[in-house]
Amino acid sequence: MNTRPTLILIPGLLCDAALWARQVVDLSDLVDVQIADISDADSMAELAAGILDDAPDEFALAGLSMGGYVAQEIMRQEPNRVTHLAFVDTNARADLPEQSENRKRMMDIAQAGKLDGVVAEMLPNLIHPDHLKVPKIADVFGQMAANFDEEAFINQQTAIMNRQDGRAELAKISCPTLVLCGEQDALTPIKVHEEMVEGIGDNATLVVVPHSGHLSPIEQPDAVSAAMRAWLQT
Repeated sequence: MNTRPTLILIPGLLCDAALWARQVVDLSDLVDVQIADISDADSMAELAAGILDDAPDEFALAGLSMGGYVAQEIMRQEPNRVTHLAFVDTNARADLPEQSENRKRMMDIAQAGKLDGVVAEMLPNLIHPDHLKVPKIADVFGQMAANFDEEAFINQQTAIMNRQDGRAELAKISCPTLVLCGEQDALTPIKVHEEMVEGIGDNATLVVVPHSGHLSPIEQPDAVSAAMRAWLQT
């Protein structure tokens, strides 16, 4: 009988298993890793329910960016099943009106058959400026996004725009919680992670990863894996 714990990793917008490739390898001695698919529904509730349907009775859970929003919804639906929780480069707040308007603009571009243009526009905000010149980092997002079509992108953006503000619910989290972000994350800066840690309280640990933007598992995989290893061993 397999008694190894399971870790479910949830990618971000237009991301897939490649986002977590190093963590899968680095943590495989501790846990069995599952990568969630969050491209087939247009609400956080549906995405969370789909993950829960396929998950074991208990599991550790980590989500980056949009994946963190889905993780928050999982904690609303089935919090007692989550033994360890990690919020990575994400946010507990709802979308601001200007953020939603920008998402709608990008959805229109994608619907016009120009998803490649959306990907190119997004990249500078996703990684540290220095990493734009490093193909093994800069090319990964485009390679992941190429696995998505316009419908999946619109589903994801719709779910993100309609997500709940989760700040008031952070205090309900009682399992060991890692809150990790890249020091130069332009989309979800350090202050929103500090807000999450304050909201969760004593169960939360903040880790800021130097020389990293929003895609820290790709940009600084050693640091992210080390932080997640310590978290899983808590």
